[in-house]
Amino acid sequence: MDSKMGNFFDSIGSFFSGGDKIPWCDRDVILECEKEVKTATDGDSEDQKKESIMRLSWALVHSRQAEDIQRGIVMLEASLASSSPPLQDREKIYLLAVGYYRTGDYSRSRQLVERCLEVQPDWRQALALKKTIEDKIAKDGVIGIGITATAVGLIAGGIAAALARKK
Repeated sequence: MDSKMGNFFDSIGSFFSGGDKIPWCDRDVILECEKEVKTATDGDSEDQKKESIMRLSWALVHSRQAEDIQRGIVMLEASLASSSPPLQDREKIYLLAVGYYRTGDYSRSRQLVERCLEVQPDWRQALALKKTIEDKIAKDGVIGIGITATAVGLIAGGIAAALARKK
């Protein structure tokens, strides 16, 4: 019984806090990834450079800073323009979906996750992100309905009060 109540309160808290299971990345990790990209650009192999850029892209789209997320999206979209193996493109598309989710563009995020699932339908990470996106869309719809209902109630109450005063 206690565990059911705990789960209930956790789900309520998660509903109002907007909690999701997507990890966040700290600024210091981003700075380390930027150093790694610079070092790789200065002399390492092309493969090492690409791996460093992918790690930096991951860190950026998982950041709490909107400008970092935007930078990650731009980097990923640019890297998708060059041809890559399908599995590498799948990773980039997934990270783009995370980035768009973090910016609040849920429809674009959902489209990208669907593209990932076309490449690998049983990919757990993409399936989890898809569920997170759908839950967020549903939650936003419920909140929108609640706000609308409250506004309608206030207007109706105001009209009723005005009519009561006239009598």
